[in-house]
Amino acid sequence: MQYIRFGKSNLKVSRLALGAMGFGSRDWREWVLDDSDSRAIIKKALDSGINFFDTCDFYSIGESETILGRALLEYAPRDEVIVATKVGNPMSDHPNARGFSRKHIFDGVDASLKRLKTDYIDLYQTHIWDPETNLDELVDAFADVVRAGKVRYVGVTTLPAWCFAKIQHIAATTLAPPFVSMQCEYNLCHREVERELIPLCRAEGVALIPFSPFARGFLCADRRRTENATRRTESDSYTHKYYYRDGDFAVYEATKKIADVRNLTTAQVALAWVLQQPGITAPIFGATRPEHIDEALATLDISLDEDDVAALEAAYQPRPPRDSGH
Repeated sequence: MQYIRFGKSNLKVSRLALGAMGFGSRDWREWVLDDSDSRAIIKKALDSGINFFDTCDFYSIGESETILGRALLEYAPRDEVIVATKVGNPMSDHPNARGFSRKHIFDGVDASLKRLKTDYIDLYQTHIWDPETNLDELVDAFADVVRAGKVRYVGVTTLPAWCFAKIQHIAATTLAPPFVSMQCEYNLCHREVERELIPLCRAEGVALIPFSPFARGFLCADRRRTENATRRTESDSYTHKYYYRDGDFAVYEATKKIADVRNLTTAQVALAWVLQQPGITAPIFGATRPEHIDEALATLDISLDEDDVAALEAAYQPRPPRDSGH
């Protein structure tokens, strides 16, 4: 395993992070893995040297955190793993069970600590963005959970570049802890963050930890073929809304061509491309079987040449403003 500095911080994380959205309860999403299947993947990741795990209170309404926390407690010393979680999505029906009020952030971090069975969270992040958020309150509340010892570092997930710049300015001028990382959707079919968000993060030394390097599984197989259907492809409305464009299939075809020539999987080519992008710290990938961990780790030794990169990027079809999903 390779390890890398986490942005400007002194923290070291594995070059790949395991995402835990797929661990939890099928009552939440029918493609989610239960405790037993999830634990096998977590154990495999740890044995392979992955020390960075990303989850969220919203995933399976807390069950993902519960499964991850229980497994990590059993399989690894706490100081050896980096546990990241997020807050912001609705956790109940009442109006203060979501967003970035001081009330919800304080309630959310305590609930996550309990489910994760830990005294502290290594990386606490904003989740879904709410444009009505009072940014001063957000920065101040995140600073307080750090000062209380409940959180070590703070980060954000997918918000406009101007907004992230403003948050960082507020943090700097109020002597609050800086937001050290940006989690954003980034893959061969979804490159909208290259316009402003990624350049900003590179310039400021912010750790980039992109999610969906496989385009939510779209780039793992030809989704036009019925034999490649999975529970997720059949039920994930987000993927169908944003990843079934003609241009996306053109990207898949370019990926498949390179994969066949180099005796790789399309998933490996897709992940290798993300890993090679300047400033990327640790892509967050999901796995549904332990062998997917081996497939992902092998990508660390893959180097795409200039012709490969040019062919992959030429197929990309940009999305218009305000039509890119995350």
